[in-house]
Amino acid sequence: MRDKDHFPILGIQEFQPDLQAEANLQYHELHGENHIEKPHKHDFFILLLIEKGSGTHTIDFQDYQVSDYQLHLLLPGQVHRWLLDKTTLAYQLMISRPLFETFSASLEFSFILYQKYPVLSLSPQTFRQLQYEFQHIRDELRIKPIHWSIIHLRCQLVARLIGREAESRYEELTVYRAAPALLKYHNLVDEYFKEHKTVAFYADQLHISANYLNILCRKHLQVSAMYLIQNRITLEAKRLLQASEMSVKEIAFELGFSDLAYFSNFFKGQTGFSPRSFRHQL
Repeated sequence: MRDKDHFPILGIQEFQPDLQAEANLQYHELHGENHIEKPHKHDFFILLLIEKGSGTHTIDFQDYQVSDYQLHLLLPGQVHRWLLDKTTLAYQLMISRPLFETFSASLEFSFILYQKYPVLSLSPQTFRQLQYEFQHIRDELRIKPIHWSIIHLRCQLVARLIGREAESRYEELTVYRAAPALLKYHNLVDEYFKEHKTVAFYADQLHISANYLNILCRKHLQVSAMYLIQNRITLEAKRLLQASEMSVKEIAFELGFSDLAYFSNFFKGQTGFSPRSFRHQL
């Protein structure tokens, strides 16, 4: 399957093809060594709850060391791979986008912010609470017919537990409660970064001036408003270069650049590599 960005992507049905089309959630357990060496992405959410193990999980070009009592949250569109060692014991929920969006309001913060913090170290108490909910979701999936209302409620509780833990671990997240316009800005950039690359466009959408938006970003995030736009473009360029078969020229046009040389100069300025060098170094 390919998405509009020409990525080869994996759909949830590919993991259990015999599932009914309305089945939007799967539970799996990982025991022992598990390698995903080829970078790819999914069109669904993954919650990976690790009881024990070690190894590396690479999410959007950042390596995260796997250890006991962790939660890994992978969003649709993120490129990932992992190398898990033989001691691994983990519990995995694969959740379709439609189902996830039904309880996403239970998450304290936007999906966009969880891209920055995809791995949470958990307290033993929170780990046990999440493990309890994961295993009860597993048990509910075995009951026919499936009572989706019960599963939805348990998923909402999982989301609440994740949000509470994230806020306790990362003080930066509280910034977005103090300055909600910044959260809206993140969401708008994620939606429109291919078409719109000026701070003025986003400020207009937020009904504030470009200067005030820049002041908010510098005060609360210590970066310029333009940095968030450029950073999102660069991330998508990296994803396309690593996990798609598109040519550099096709990638430039996909990201809204009408000139290949301009795109190449932009990418090199952001990363220190030309697009072709970045692709070949992986």
